[in-house]
Amino acid sequence: MLKVNRDDKNPIWQQLLDQAIHNITTGKWPPGELLPPSRELALLVGVSRSTIQIVYEELFSRGYTVTNWRGGTRVSEWGYQTNSSEQITPQGPSTPEIPLLNTAVDQLNSWFRGKEKQHVEFDFSPHEPYLDEHFRKLWRQSFLQASAEADLVNWGYGNTYGFIPLREQIQRYLTFERGIHVDIDQIILTSGAQHSIDLIAQALLHEGDTVSVEDPGFPAAWMTMNYRRMHVVPVPVDEYGLQVDRIPPQSKLTFITPSHQCAVGVIMSEPRRQQLLQKSAQDQFWIVEDDYDGEFRYRGGPLPTLFSQQPQNTLYMMSFSKMVAPGIRISAIVGPKKAIRQLAQVQELTYRHLPIMEQLTLAHFIEHGHFMRHMRRVRNVYRRRHEAMTKAIIATGLAQRFKLSGIETGLHMLLEAEESFDEEAMTNLALEKGIRVYPLSNYCLNSHRKGWVLGFAKMDEAAIEAGILRLAGILL
Repeated sequence: MLKVNRDDKNPIWQQLLDQAIHNITTGKWPPGELLPPSRELALLVGVSRSTIQIVYEELFSRGYTVTNWRGGTRVSEWGYQTNSSEQITPQGPSTPEIPLLNTAVDQLNSWFRGKEKQHVEFDFSPHEPYLDEHFRKLWRQSFLQASAEADLVNWGYGNTYGFIPLREQIQRYLTFERGIHVDIDQIILTSGAQHSIDLIAQALLHEGDTVSVEDPGFPAAWMTMNYRRMHVVPVPVDEYGLQVDRIPPQSKLTFITPSHQCAVGVIMSEPRRQQLLQKSAQDQFWIVEDDYDGEFRYRGGPLPTLFSQQPQNTLYMMSFSKMVAPGIRISAIVGPKKAIRQLAQVQELTYRHLPIMEQLTLAHFIEHGHFMRHMRRVRNVYRRRHEAMTKAIIATGLAQRFKLSGIETGLHMLLEAEESFDEEAMTNLALEKGIRVYPLSNYCLNSHRKGWVLGFAKMDEAAIEAGILRLAGILL
């Protein structure tokens, strides 16, 4: 019998419905059983007939009962089998094991943050740019103004390529600052370098294709390609950049960071650039040019891009993670119209488009001059910190014991040791002394090169000098 608990906060009809469902699902009311007429059950329970009618209607609408004008309301033949002798514990489907995914994520976290998460006094992170209250004030200003001025149509489903006004601002920037002349339908927006690489793998490659990557190089590139089941071939890097003659002829794509090599920090020499361009044209493979921090050069202006020399088979990746902030998650891929259209089709199927507010804000930030003023300001900050780091490494004697490279461009430099050097032990010792450094081995696939990738963007000059001095005391 159904019972009403007057102290229960749930409505009476809900209490009775829950009891009825329990009786049906446990077999207490077996399939085919005739339920009492609503008027009769209302008298038995002590409630109004309308309350019982609500319960019966809910049971019917959920498929627990069937009704017939002659046969009344019966429990439906819904196939539930009870087993009174055995307690069954509900379980969901098992989660499949994906070794490639687990391995890639572990490697990515080790590269990106280091294995240890404890607080350190000096963190030479190569991943994060300089941000301050002045930037936050300007960004907030753009955020408020852009959201106030935005047309309501912008809050619907957006353009798969990305917000048109933002792509127009990027187009202008590329034209005047980088010498890259493209139409806006040659630009697609993504949520970062990893998203860009994944999109390229899905749209322009087939599973099992050979792709070439720098070794040492950008770990997220080869981890993403591995996860997409590409055949990843590591190509050595020397003082002139990628060794082009080591790219296999069957390669369908070569990922490269020519303006400031991701790990070693060298600039790809002009002969190597021309050799790469000729080989890609001859062997018909894609060049993916990641220009992640090429804007920050300390001797002259930014270098010409590979894309500007050979746009027909080059995909140019630019990111606002280093130029503005990683948190806004906006990057762009620039390339031939047909290739970008294919990327957009994959994007429409899998991601649809980026969140509109960040795009609105960044478009306003660039259009009203905040972006270029921010770039000029941080370039001066980085120039001072770059100089402080270089001088400290030389003054402490680290440059005599280790090879210093990658000091012309970007937000990090390399302090390279001999291959026999115990990089792991020294990295752990530095961590114990309050210094986090980033091992070169985390950037390597087959290479056995050792050393530390040292970033300076987040630390002020005093902290850089003190940190390098302490590091020298450990290493020398």
